[in-house]
Formats: sequence, structure tokens, C-alpha cells
Amino acid sequence: MKNLYFCNMLQIENQKIKHIVRRVLPVLMLVAVIYSCASIGQPMGGDEDHTPPRFVSSTPAAGAVNAKKNKINLVFDEFIKIEKATEKVVVSPPQIQQPEIKAAGKKIQVNLLDSLKENTTYTIDFSDAIVDNNEGNPLGNFAFTFSTGTHIDTMEVSGTVVDASNLEPIKGMLVGLHSNLNDSAFTKLPFDRVARTDSRGRFSIRGIAPGKYRIYGLMDADQNFTFNQKSEMIAFNDSLVIPTMEERMHMDTTWVDSLTYDTIIEKRYTHYLPDNLILRAFKEHNNSQYLIKSERLVPQKFTLYFANKADSLPVMKGLNFDEKEAFVIEKTQRNDTIHYWVKDSILFKQDTLALSLTYLYTDTLNQLVPRKDTLRLVSKQKLAKDEPEKKKKKKKKDDEEEVEPTKFLPVKINAPSSMDVYGTISLTFDEPIAYFDSAAIHLRQKVDTLWKDVTFEFEQDSIDLKKFNLYYDWIPTTEYEFAVDSTAFHGIYGLFTDKIKQGFKVRSEDEYCTIHFNITGAGPQAFVELLDSQDKVVRRRKVVDGFADFYFLNPGKYCARLINDRNGNGEWDAGNYEEGLQPEEVYYYPNISDYKALWELTQNWDIHDTPVEKQKLDELKKQKPDEDKKKNRTNQNRRR
Repeated sequence: MKNLYFCNMLQIENQKIKHIVRRVLPVLMLVAVIYSCASIGQPMGGDEDHTPPRFVSSTPAAGAVNAKKNKINLVFDEFIKIEKATEKVVVSPPQIQQPEIKAAGKKIQVNLLDSLKENTTYTIDFSDAIVDNNEGNPLGNFAFTFSTGTHIDTMEVSGTVVDASNLEPIKGMLVGLHSNLNDSAFTKLPFDRVARTDSRGRFSIRGIAPGKYRIYGLMDADQNFTFNQKSEMIAFNDSLVIPTMEERMHMDTTWVDSLTYDTIIEKRYTHYLPDNLILRAFKEHNNSQYLIKSERLVPQKFTLYFANKADSLPVMKGLNFDEKEAFVIEKTQRNDTIHYWVKDSILFKQDTLALSLTYLYTDTLNQLVPRKDTLRLVSKQKLAKDEPEKKKKKKKKDDEEEVEPTKFLPVKINAPSSMDVYGTISLTFDEPIAYFDSAAIHLRQKVDTLWKDVTFEFEQDSIDLKKFNLYYDWIPTTEYEFAVDSTAFHGIYGLFTDKIKQGFKVRSEDEYCTIHFNITGAGPQAFVELLDSQDKVVRRRKVVDGFADFYFLNPGKYCARLINDRNGNGEWDAGNYEEGLQPEEVYYYPNISDYKALWELTQNWDIHDTPVEKQKLDELKKQKPDEDKKKNRTNQNRRR
């Protein structure tokens, strides 16, 4: 009886356990699935894969001749993907119809939509677009070649494309060859062979037949492989390119272990030339003249914006007002931006100013011809309406009227408390000045304990008519006081300035450093721009007798660049393809140094000593190499 009882109890317990398992098991399985989904990735502590994919086979075979099919299949030893195929992959000769490029598993399929040319070597340059599926390791500098003829053309030319204005490497620019040596080929015919620059500005054009070529760079906006838009950045070489090759020796070392080598083996290989072409890229100046826009942001001023510089101002005729002596005109040196300040308050209170404007305009034949436009200018900002007199005159408790504070003409004063030895004092106003009293402007110098008036130069700025500058040869470590009497400056709208008083002390010469550049190879009108560590211009000096001198510099890191100013206009100028004019040459001093106070150094600088593509230091470049970017991302991920 007892045995029967224990058997029944055991059966009941087993049934309970099975019931619990049936209820819990699905939950456990669900948790396991969720955990496994959240844990996809490399186990902690495992070695990171740095091996790029390896090319295994293809159809047609690599280097095949007499190939006739437009579809190419490539096979690799691991799962791969293609990054930015439209940017990185280049087919040569160039394809008018964009090729179809797809990656699936371990394969890549390329479908060339253009008809294949006879007796032509085709190169599909993948650059570093092919990467493995897990770690993104690139198969760098990979290109696939086949021919529709009986042989493969093997010549190559390579070099670097830089921005002509600052030697910045240009990424993603097309570089092409023309066997047609006429200048018109660049503007009318697609390239014969092409390549695209990498993140260092480097290019390598492959599959070239022996012959003579012209080489060009093109930032191809419309993807037709011709220069047909002035907005496209271009580069061209004055000399013909003749591809050649030579045998060179490479020393290869076999190692017993990491410290002991076995033998040194000499290996011969074929090297292709030229391999150091430099293309200076630029955008041509837009010489077309037209009115970009007109605007009236505030009632008392309107502005005209033109596309190019002009020798004279446009002719204006008021349609609902008399334009004679109606304006104070503020303009740039190029006459491409012109501000018209309306002097009469009755006139600028009009909602609309209607006028006719006659100016020179570039027509379809690229000729400057007179053009007349009618403009109706409405202010975007409305004038505040006069408040009722009772609101303006607030009353105190004793029923006396409260006097409103005087509204003065706003002015920005540049007179720092610690004045540079070479510094100036400037006053900048919000509106043009009708007149000012020079006798109301004072500069005093502290001599012992007394203040002494000194003579100075005070004049309106040559570019900004709303700005006035005070010049004086400051004595280092000396105290000065700048003062302006009230009502000294009157604006064109009736306001005048309040009194101004500001003291300052001139810095000591011991706080500065001096740099002299002793320059070899510069042109007769060259100038040097001193740069900070961010590649921004600090000072500019002409090269005189081979020297460019920079005095009273704040201690810090400096570099420099030189511009061969061929036309002597004091600025860098782009080239012009139609005229065969190259951009003005720019060179960088190939070092950046941290200069200390009291230092006076002479730096010898031969502008041709260092290759152009190596002159600008990496720390100054905005365009960083892709491999450096990947390292930074990897390091950031590791830190996380």
C-alpha cells in the first residue's frame, strides 16, 4: 500500500515538473534569441581582422584579350562590399552611361552599358572601394584590365592634383588624357583615358598606349568628361605627356626571424614614367557682368550686387523721386557691391522707390553692352510709426514732464587697453558721417606724471567710408589717452556722438618676435603671407631684394606661403584655359615653427627645394588622408 502511495506521489511530482518546464522553456528560448541578437560581433579579447579581401578569379580572366562581353564578374576569397562606387570606381576609357556595379556575397558584377570599342584596353579602377564585409579592410589600389584587341596597353602616368591657391590636395577629381593634341579637345571630346584622385590628391592613369598626350584635371559637374561649364574646377599642363618605362632594381630581404635576416635578393621590375606630374587646379574667374540682385533691407538704404567688377558706377534715374544728390554712395573697390544711403527722411519713408538702372551687361556673344532695368525697391523692414505725444511724454508724481535721454550716434571703438606697437585706433559707425570736427579729437601721451598732447594722423578709411583711423608711431611701454569731445561726429540722419575717453598702454618690444625670410627663386613681384597653425593669413609682405620681413609678431606657431604675383595686383589670380594662362604659382615654406618672445630669426627658403606636393604640411591641410580618418575612427571606437 505504501509503495502504491509513493508511486502515485512520484507521478504527480513528475507531472508538475513537466508542466513547469513547458511554461518556462519558451521564455528561456526567447531570452536566448534576444541575447544572441544583441551579442552579434567580435567576442571580447579576439584578434581584429586587418587582412583585406583577396582577388581569386574573374570572367573574363584578368588581362584577357579579344574580350567581347560587357559583363565582368569578379570573385574574392571572402564576403565583400563596395563603398561609394560612383565616387571611387572609374572605368577607362570613360563611359557616358554610368556602369552598373553590384556586390553580392563574394562576387562583384560590372555591367558596361556603353558599347565596347574595338582594339581598346579597358581598365576598371576600383581604388579602395572594395572592402571586406566585417571590418571594412580595403583592397587598396585594385584595378582590373582586359582588352577587346589582341594586346594589353600597359603604360601608366601618375602624379598629384592640388588646389592652385593653397596647395590643398583635391580628392575625387577626374584626370584625363587626350591623344588629340588640339586645345579644343578638352572642351569638345571625352577623355581617352581617365583616373580619379584619392584623398591625397594622387592619381594613376593606367592602360595607356604609347604616344603623345595632353593631360587635364576636371571636376566634372555634368559627367560628360569635357570642360563645358565655367564653374567646373580644371587643371592643365603646358607640356606634352609622353609615357615611358624603365627597368629598376628592388632590394627584397628574407628573414630568419624578426631580428635576423637571411639574404637580400635583387628583383627587377618595370617602372612607368612620368610619375610625378603636378596639376594646379583652379576655377576660372567669372568675367560675365550682370546684376545679381537688388535689395532694400532697411528703409534708408538699398544695395546693388553685380557679378563682376566695373570701371564705373551704373547710371540711375529716379521714377518717383529726384535722384540728384539724393544718396551717399558706399562701394567696394571693384564696384561690384554698391550701397545707396538715402539722405532725405521724407524720401526713405516711401514704401517703394522706383528707378531705372543702366549698366554694362555681358550678352550671349560675350560682349559688354548697355542694359536698362526698372527696379521697384520695397523695404523689408518697416519704419516704426510715431507714437502719440502723450505716450512719449511720461509724467512724474509731481506732474513734471520727464526728459527723455539723448540718443547718440552709435560707434564701435577699437582702442585696446594693451595696444600693439604697430596698432591703430579706429572708429566705425553704423551710417555715413555728414561731417566731423577734427579739433575735437585728442591724443595725449603720459610723460612722467603729466599728460601731453601729441600730433597724430586721422583720416577716413580708404575702403569703408563709415570707418575712421588714427595713426601714430607708438612708443613701447608708454601710456596714452584717446578722447573725443561730444558732438564731434554727426551722422547723415541727425544723430551725433557722445564724448569718448579711453586710456591704454603700448606693449613692450620684448613681448614680440621677428622673422626674416631669405627667399630664393621668387618672381619680381612676389609677396609672402605669414600663416598661423590653422592656415589663416596673419600678415602680408612684399618680397624686397629677396627678403620678406615680419616685425612685432606675437609669439606662436607660424608658417608661410609665397605667391608669384605676375600682374602685381597684390592678390592671387586664377588661370584661364582659353588664353593658355596658368594660375599664379603658390609655394609653402615646408616647416612650421613655434617662435618665442625676443626671438629674431632668418629662415632661408628656396621655393623649389621641396617638391610642390610635399610643401604643405599635413597639420595645415583640411583634406586629410582617408587612412588617417579610419585610424581616428578605430581609436575612438576602442576608447568607447
